[in-house]
Amino acid sequence: MPRATVKRTVGTSSRSKREDILAAAADHFGRQGYEDTKWADIAADVGVGSTALYHYFESKLHCLFEIMLDTLSSFRTVFDDVTHSHERFEDGFVALLHANFELNEAEVARCRVLVAEQGRLSQPRATEREEEARQRARSRVRELETAWSNYLSRGMATGAIPEADPQLLTRAVLGFYNSVWHWYRPRGSLSLSDVDEFFVPRMLMIVGLAPAPAPRAVS
Repeated sequence: MPRATVKRTVGTSSRSKREDILAAAADHFGRQGYEDTKWADIAADVGVGSTALYHYFESKLHCLFEIMLDTLSSFRTVFDDVTHSHERFEDGFVALLHANFELNEAEVARCRVLVAEQGRLSQPRATEREEEARQRARSRVRELETAWSNYLSRGMATGAIPEADPQLLTRAVLGFYNSVWHWYRPRGSLSLSDVDEFFVPRMLMIVGLAPAPAPRAVS
């Protein structure tokens, strides 16, 4: 598979350089895996020496945690924007499922990194900056899961979906969604639109919300 082109504009400010590093790291982690990515490869991508990376991140693991935190924060923003813009649970839930598949290649890479490396969030770190980033990302996971659970409870309360354990239902829906990032690759045989078309109706079935019937062909 050809390497995805991740557009990065090398900036002059500290913030833009940090974002360049995060983008390069997510690209490498997503394609090669965290363990097989060298810190020096990331530095070369953004045009700095390896030691310069330590001005922005304490370690490669610290950088990973920050990528995970940014990805989780983006999903929370989408969640809030979509759910707050729909009064009816049914409309909001369907829109939310579709919105979570509207990603570019760089965002897909970040999803793949998050799913593949999320287990590292359970392991306390000895250094202060790594542990702070780990705790923040771990907290964001809990916040996002709670938001989904509360939203599903709202759907149950209004009668839109059947009563069930909202935490288990959240894990079922998010687990099904996250499974995509174990195997999906941009520029492969399937587009994200194909994946969306297949997965969304089945995610609706998981929560007990029947998808809208397909329009009948006009003869």
